[in-house]
Amino acid sequence: MTEKILSTLKQDLASLKLIPSKGGCFEVFVDGERIYSKLETGEFPDEQEMLNQIVRRVR
Repeated sequence: MTEKILSTLKQDLASLKLIPSKGGCFEVFVDGERIYSKLETGEFPDEQEMLNQIVRRVR
């Protein structure tokens, strides 16, 4: 997913931070707002839908 985000938004991103974690934690934040939490849903997000949500918030 990181590669898709970077290739799609390389001109629009000021930064991208990955923070390794344990215990199944997978959360996505855009400008400090959490847009996805695997801890809440119990499953990984659809990659394309997650990319679409990030693009809508960044552009």
